[in-house]
Amino acid sequence: MTTVMKSVDAVIVGMGWTGAIMAKELTDAGLHVVVLERGPDRDTQPDFSYPRVVDELEGSVHRRYLQSLSRETVTIRHGVNDVAVPYRQMGSFKPGTGVGGAGSHWSGCHFRALPEDLRLRSNIEQRYGRSFIPEGMTIQDFPVTYDELEPHFDHFEYVCGTSGKAGVLNGQQVAGGNPFEGSRTREFPLPPNRNYLGAEMFYKAANEMGYHAYPIPASNTSDAYTNPYGCQMGPCNFCGFCSDYGCLNYSKASPNVNILPVLRRRKEFELRVNAQVLKVNLDSDRKRATGVTYLDASGQEVEQPASLVLLCAFSLYNVHLMLVSGIGTPYDPVSNTGTVGRNYSYQNLNRIDLFFDKDVQANRFVGIGGGGAVFDDLNGNQLDNAKAGFVGGGVIWARQPGGGPVRGIKTPEGVPNWGSAWKRGVRDVFRHSFYYEVQGACMSYRDSYLDLDPTYKDGFGRPLLRMTFNWHDDEIKAAQFLVGKAKEMCAVLNPKSMAVESKKPGSKYNVTQYQSTHTCGGAIMGENPGNSPLNRYLQSWDVHNVFVPGANAFPQNNGYNPTGMVGALTYWSAKAIRNQYLKNPGPLVQA
Repeated sequence: MTTVMKSVDAVIVGMGWTGAIMAKELTDAGLHVVVLERGPDRDTQPDFSYPRVVDELEGSVHRRYLQSLSRETVTIRHGVNDVAVPYRQMGSFKPGTGVGGAGSHWSGCHFRALPEDLRLRSNIEQRYGRSFIPEGMTIQDFPVTYDELEPHFDHFEYVCGTSGKAGVLNGQQVAGGNPFEGSRTREFPLPPNRNYLGAEMFYKAANEMGYHAYPIPASNTSDAYTNPYGCQMGPCNFCGFCSDYGCLNYSKASPNVNILPVLRRRKEFELRVNAQVLKVNLDSDRKRATGVTYLDASGQEVEQPASLVLLCAFSLYNVHLMLVSGIGTPYDPVSNTGTVGRNYSYQNLNRIDLFFDKDVQANRFVGIGGGGAVFDDLNGNQLDNAKAGFVGGGVIWARQPGGGPVRGIKTPEGVPNWGSAWKRGVRDVFRHSFYYEVQGACMSYRDSYLDLDPTYKDGFGRPLLRMTFNWHDDEIKAAQFLVGKAKEMCAVLNPKSMAVESKKPGSKYNVTQYQSTHTCGGAIMGENPGNSPLNRYLQSWDVHNVFVPGANAFPQNNGYNPTGMVGALTYWSAKAIRNQYLKNPGPLVQA
């Protein structure tokens, strides 16, 4: 028997970054908000406390802070004629679970999109003509501009205590930052983090190549900080436990540290954990959501009525909830109709490890998730795409988020994978090596999409989400080009040897190997309901009281990590809800 709860103003699905931002903004507006989180409650104390959290076996092998794939996962295939199989072990990407979501175990890289990233299709057509865009590539402009998002980029950086250096302030270039970025209205809240040896050498090599290196914007604090909400952070101690772990030192921005301390004290805010949302409930004409149905911690079915429904889960599961709830029309790649599931994209990540003699003390066990150095000379409008031969760009960066023996130690070619020779190889390189990464954009295509699997079901009886995705020629060309530039730069440093991980012609997407958690698209924002399930305010075109913030809204992915953009878009959407929707509930954009 289903228990029906008292109706509330808003119900939020998921307590990661987007859920926390929406809960803060809506309770600021006086709304009674219920948040349903499928995982357990988590906070710095006791969940991320020392020494409990610095356990490589528990964090990076047993995946304590990640979603359990035994009850809910996705199926994956390369092409529309292939049979999809379930994602049974964490590999390519790492969805979070519990309070904080992926925002508790992320690294901390915190970029803004470039202005040209937000008008990608128009920019490419104006620079090179429509024919430059390959057949089947479905890239679109975002229906919002950099100037509209700038205040929200800024606010999210100040909420997170982001460390960095501005390159363009109020239209004027300033030394030390990214000279190609969109103009900022003020400096970062904190100065850049200190460099490790690999980053110092990156600056040397980049400068010799004529590139404009700058500090990676990092939501890992370089000093003590109190954010606009009164939440306190401590300076990072470079412990090397960022990626896969919650921060033990209140130094890495997360919903747990930067927003929840305020929310937990509010009577308008109610958090229910171990609450698995099954579907969004719709009224008889399917034009309005009436709430959600979920299973509580005891496995009992509960209905939570609400005036507003906000899907703030991990991007893939926002799309899944829309599909199983019948919100919008599912995408069909054959007829090229429908929008929910369309334009799935990912991140084009490649890597070069550099090995040196023992006089180079790199100490790669020391680390900071978002710290390091990067340049944009091969990104955005700095890159001549016609000459390079592909759409999109990317960044090359030096980053050292920490490494240890359980997480894996990269060794040079010729070192065996076991035995005494392996031990000698590890001893020779562990303190004397570091790596640089090449992170590129990933375009969207007609045959890259999300839908419901016809065969497999989750532990709750729903069809699993099916991902159809593979690398296309554009991404392989980009990887070859960018890695080639990175190799030229690395040669300046005269390493003893290098190990290059890069896509080659014919490379297939490998779901068993971690690449990034930057899954994007599937429920994208657009100018009209013919090309998107969400409007420019992340509101469903079909069900006006449903909003869906997250990386699912990206029409394609750029060369940066998506978190800064996700936060800015969520604040943008929240402003529209508060200033427009609550005063006159209904569509914010006329179809």
